[in-house]
Amino acid sequence: MHNISISQKIKIIGFFLLLTIFIVMSVTIYLNQQNKKDALVVNMAGKQRMLTQKITKNIFQLYQTKSHNFTEINLAVEEFEKNIKTLQNGNEALMIPKAPENIQQQISQATILWDQFSLNIIVFKKALVENDTASLEKALRYFENSNDIVLKEVDTIVTLYTQYTETKNDFIKYFQYISFLFLLIFTLYSIMQFKQIEQHAKDFIEKSKQIGQANFDNMSPINIASEKEFIEVADNLNCFISKVSSAMDCSKNALEQSKLASKKLENLTDEFSTIIKELEDRSDIMNQIDRSEDIVIQATDELLKTTQKLQFLKNELDALLISCKQN
Repeated sequence: MHNISISQKIKIIGFFLLLTIFIVMSVTIYLNQQNKKDALVVNMAGKQRMLTQKITKNIFQLYQTKSHNFTEINLAVEEFEKNIKTLQNGNEALMIPKAPENIQQQISQATILWDQFSLNIIVFKKALVENDTASLEKALRYFENSNDIVLKEVDTIVTLYTQYTETKNDFIKYFQYISFLFLLIFTLYSIMQFKQIEQHAKDFIEKSKQIGQANFDNMSPINIASEKEFIEVADNLNCFISKVSSAMDCSKNALEQSKLASKKLENLTDEFSTIIKELEDRSDIMNQIDRSEDIVIQATDELLKTTQKLQFLKNELDALLISCKQN
């Protein structure tokens, strides 16, 4: 497994944490904005239902009063047709997207009924102006029979939009729950990683204290298999501890050997002293030892004199060599 450094690990954790937060915030803001538009669309679809009732009510009022004031009914018809186009095709100015496929099909069915409905409105207005009783009664029967049908189709549009909005709201909730769970897991993972780094730092501090106290007897190697920097430092520190421990072992062995040699030398000294005492009683041997000692001293003196003469000869030769080089 490839070991990564502490700085790389912190950068990776920080990057994914910030990326996750950014994605959650961006998607949440976007979906909330879409919800606002969906609420506007649902209100618009609900208003279509109200406009249908308003038009039918106004038609029967005009028939009762025999009034030719079509301002209210014309405005209602204009608003209904404008809204039905917006619902079907969208509106860039209002940032309303096109309706989904299943809702578009329902809008198309409602539009077919509306086209027939609007033609009968024109027939009604013309018959009212011309006082055509037969055409008026025929138009009124149509509105009486068709009003509920058109209202039902428009109400289906409202229902579909409501279900569509609820589905999106459920998606937002699930997305937020999953995002929160992911952030929680990622945060716990980050805490575990930082705890591991902290533990490794504590191990190094403890080892440094033992080194400062020169306590290498019970010091175990540092085992780390994660952060790259810690692994390098642990390897160097373990190598240092191993060398110091080895040197201490060698010094202990040398000290023991020295003690053993000292003890043996002490034994030899004792033996030699015993031999000397035994030899003191033998005068002839002592005389030979004295003569041998005189010979050694004389030879040493002669050797010193010979060394001085050789040194003098070397100095003369060096002076001669220097004189030759100058000439």
